Amino acid sequence: MNRPIPTNELERILNLSEYNIDFANIQNNFIELTKLAAGIAGTDISLVNLVDSYTQWTVSGYGLEIKQMPRDESICQYTIMEQDMFEVTDLSSDTRFNNLDYVAGDLALRYYFGVPLTTSEGFNIGALCVLHSETKQLSEEEINQLRIIADEIVNRLRAIKVIEQLRFAIHEKTYTQKKIVHDIRGPLSGVIGLTDLIINKGHDNDMEEVLEYMHLIKNGGSSIISMANEILTAQKVQESTGGEMFNLVVFKEKLEHLFLPQAVHKDLRFSVKISEETKLVPISKFNLLQVTGNLISNAIKFTSRGGSVYVEISLQVEDISSVLYIKVTDTGIGLSSAQINSILTGAGESTAGTIGEVGFGFGLAMVKNLIESMSGELKISSQQGKGTTFEVIFSQ
Repeated sequence: MNRPIPTNELERILNLSEYNIDFANIQNNFIELTKLAAGIAGTDISLVNLVDSYTQWTVSGYGLEIKQMPRDESICQYTIMEQDMFEVTDLSSDTRFNNLDYVAGDLALRYYFGVPLTTSEGFNIGALCVLHSETKQLSEEEINQLRIIADEIVNRLRAIKVIEQLRFAIHEKTYTQKKIVHDIRGPLSGVIGLTDLIINKGHDNDMEEVLEYMHLIKNGGSSIISMANEILTAQKVQESTGGEMFNLVVFKEKLEHLFLPQAVHKDLRFSVKISEETKLVPISKFNLLQVTGNLISNAIKFTSRGGSVYVEISLQVEDISSVLYIKVTDTGIGLSSAQINSILTGAGESTAGTIGEVGFGFGLAMVKNLIESMSGELKISSQQGKGTTFEVIFSQ
């Protein structure tokens, strides 16, 4: 069955990526809204779902414990096609949905109503939906109230986006601080050198020469004080803002939490390995989950049951910066040289996965776009029938 794909799909998922959402860590922002939505609609279940290239992420739920599902098994993929709403009064009689596990299985859900989550840029990045075990019909007043809740969800997502951008700005400021500390060494060495000259000459110093040295020392000292003030100001901003500490240990835990269910569902071995010596060094998480997550989802999609997907992440700390290496390796069907070239040039087309998973065609395009926007580098090596390795390199 052909699945619905918005005409602006690449722009839509790029817009979603700009929110830099940590799918495993924002549910507390929406718990009361999902409960309110179920109460208004009189339904068993209410969910806030975000739809990316491969996966529907449930960032908050009421009445059902679920974190994710493949996009092609979701109903909300139809909701994001709509401007206003999407309703199915009896899922069991609709051929698009009657074979889904949560319709044909023990849950036996019958009713669905969804409102798109539309960003200020005009893209539907997900949906607020309510589901029920019996067929029903919502009143116009109930529908309007659900629209209001959907708007509030988007407002909160926008607030999360702004906070993440501020955190990224602070990370950039921290990099500047390191550079300033590095640059301080120059004028400080000069000051020490001039004082050594005066001390070594002792009584042989010429007064005019000493005054000239003192003038140079004063200028050098003022330069150092100015740099120190800049560092202290930036440090105060960072301390007052706070925020989650993100390092390789946290990164590993999030990737395992988010993608192990996908791997288990397909009977794949999945592991994440990090460099032990730098595992606690703070790093910026800006778009790292989006880039790495799409590479992992792509690897799972093109690896047959019983295969493996391995992730290796290492951080190489240098003098005033660091380099982050992310490697995603699978034992899947592999890529030809022509396919690799198509991906790297942005001309690749989607194909179906090993068990018929729908290809939406934009996951790797988004990854390439994000990597380039972050001044990173993407490398691909593959052997058909033996697997593929994607390697991403970022300067932190």
